[in-house]
Amino acid sequence: MSKQKKYLHYRFSEWSKENVEPILREIRYSLHMMRQSPLTMIGIGIFLGLILVAIFAPCIAPYKPDEMNPPGLLQPPSWQHFFGTDEGGRDIFSRVVYGSRISLKVGFTITIIAMTVGTVIGITSGYVGGIVDKILMRVTDIFFAFPYLVLAMAITAALGPGITNTMIALSIVWWPLYARIARAQALSVRETPYIEAIRSLGAGKLRIIFIHALPNCIAPILVQASLDVGSAIMWCAALSFIGLGAQPPTPEWGAMITMGSHYLRESWWYATFPGIMILIVVLGFNLLGDGLRDILDPRLRR
Repeated sequence: MSKQKKYLHYRFSEWSKENVEPILREIRYSLHMMRQSPLTMIGIGIFLGLILVAIFAPCIAPYKPDEMNPPGLLQPPSWQHFFGTDEGGRDIFSRVVYGSRISLKVGFTITIIAMTVGTVIGITSGYVGGIVDKILMRVTDIFFAFPYLVLAMAITAALGPGITNTMIALSIVWWPLYARIARAQALSVRETPYIEAIRSLGAGKLRIIFIHALPNCIAPILVQASLDVGSAIMWCAALSFIGLGAQPPTPEWGAMITMGSHYLRESWWYATFPGIMILIVVLGFNLLGDGLRDILDPRLRR
């Protein structure tokens, strides 16, 4: 082995020891903190369970979600139909299982879009400052001036009912929250010594924003995102409940509650089980978000 290769091998080994070991130590400590919090473990369990149900829905559901059986309409829960049947004789358990796919798609799509747009706008506004900050924050304030649900209803009504338009509407009204969080974090790190040192070395604004400032904003943004996945699922269900979201016979939990509300007195199971699923999923993501906050917040790790 040549001297140059030996030197590179030595430097790589030293880099591995200096950088990988602290990362592994942090991961082990984070896992330890998770195990010490039963509520966080419950949230993780609900999250993982929802993913497994969505992935293996064809194996779990005993019937197809759109398989109709007119002679067996509005049957109560039984061994043949665990959650009963709806007005078309469709198995509610199968529809709830397949609805987990839609809920995960909705929750993650809305949160990722809103988080990406809001974070970029917030960091840019906080670091650049001046007229750019004023313009971006005034636009953000305009969105905050309207109640989230009312604005989402207006946008969805303008675009037309449907699950895709619902995700677009909720993404539009959700990003300002991330913009505020990212801006606050960018303002807190803008004048720190290490940012000043990087700036004095000639680093450009884009490099400082996305390479150095962004990592310092990740922790609170991830915590907020974990909480918002459950909220996005709940809000999408709310829009579906009033007829602006998923349209029947799509196996979406909010749309199922809407149809079940028409038969609530004689067929309580129709709306009850989709509602319970929404409750469990939202609770799970809230517990997960609280656990991430405890782990990622350096003041709570001491």
